[in-house]
Amino acid sequence: FTIMKDKVSGNLSIIIFLIMLGMIVSLITKSGASRAYGEWATRKIKSRRGASFATSALGALIFVDDYFNCLTVGTVMRPITDRQKITRAKLAYIIDATAAPVCIIAPISSWAAAVTSSLPEDANINGFSLFLQTIPFNFYALFTLAFLIWICATDIDFFTMAKYNKHVEKSGKIDSNEEESTVIVGCGTVKDLLIPIFFLIISCITAMYYSGGGFEGVGIVDAFANCSAADALVLGSFVALVFTFLMYVPRKILTFGQFCESFTEGFKAMVPAIFILTLAWTLSGICSEDYLDLRGFVSSHIHGDAAISMFLPAIFFLIALGIAFATGTSWGTFGILIPIAFSIFGTDVMLTITVSACLSGAVCGDHISPISDTTILASAGAQCKHINHVSTQIPYAVSVAVICFISYIAAGITQNGFIGLILGAILLVTFAVFITIKCKKKI
Repeated sequence: FTIMKDKVSGNLSIIIFLIMLGMIVSLITKSGASRAYGEWATRKIKSRRGASFATSALGALIFVDDYFNCLTVGTVMRPITDRQKITRAKLAYIIDATAAPVCIIAPISSWAAAVTSSLPEDANINGFSLFLQTIPFNFYALFTLAFLIWICATDIDFFTMAKYNKHVEKSGKIDSNEEESTVIVGCGTVKDLLIPIFFLIISCITAMYYSGGGFEGVGIVDAFANCSAADALVLGSFVALVFTFLMYVPRKILTFGQFCESFTEGFKAMVPAIFILTLAWTLSGICSEDYLDLRGFVSSHIHGDAAISMFLPAIFFLIALGIAFATGTSWGTFGILIPIAFSIFGTDVMLTITVSACLSGAVCGDHISPISDTTILASAGAQCKHINHVSTQIPYAVSVAVICFISYIAAGITQNGFIGLILGAILLVTFAVFITIKCKKKI
């Protein structure tokens, strides 16, 4: 408990940010703005491809938090995808593919806060700056989104998903798992969804610039490199919360009482995330040099061995995937593996690639784990039976994971993340072409 207390007190800003983010998410949901987007989309979307792309676009837009993403996208787009005869399992896949993979490459998100808080205390690098550097090399997130675009554009399904779709088509029934929808009391419009999210982004970016000394003459690059990301996110989200109040209450989108109710609802929604993050911090503290010294143990066995070091990004990817799959939490995986990566590479060029592999593997494991919160929420959002979502998603996720593993091997051998990115892109295109030809032959 001493470790937990120290970790929580040292990361209090992250917890406050998550709570305020939960409040903003609850306000947007309660306002009816998401429902308004769905009604607008119903009038505009006339095809299966259009419905798939609209679902993906909404998922990419709601990048601030994966919980908000899963439930909102599913609730809004489900009637539209049903009308276009897109199965609930495929809807669940689209929701899941635009949840964690989008959040992990979004600087203004609960996931960015979780990653930056996972750095060891003696790290001589700004956590937010490192997070930005990992984005181009987070292969699983990038390739999953590219793979999803191909799926939406071609309307091609394969493996378990294709079999499931044929089964649903023959039966003529929607294989659903109906649940209670979120209570919506407001009369918000599409702009009431877009403007608060846009303002949250702008206010957080401005707060980062301010905390890094940008208003005191420091250059833009240095300001963001030296900013206190956690404190800036708290300031930015608070300003966005005040702005949302001024946008909703005077216009009677929500009453003052309903606005206040969203505070407790938002806090409750974030309790699981805060709980997971607290346990991840505690586990990281137990593994620190003051206790188990897991970093020192691993470093003493690997440090200086070039033959092993070049394969470490790929190894870290697999380990992160396994831990996240077994535990159902990617945030806990961050807390364990990122400090170990620091102990091996320090500030070496391979650090960014290896941390990227940790994040990539954690998201992949989280994506395919049947006990992952985001996987469960994607099923709930699509109102799809959970076993159907898991069984149809795994072949897609594993296909991308294999490409990522090969890409990290290339990145480690060349010590150049962009080589791995290019190779992975080539492999992904080759795989997509192969599947396209194979599916057309069956037709």
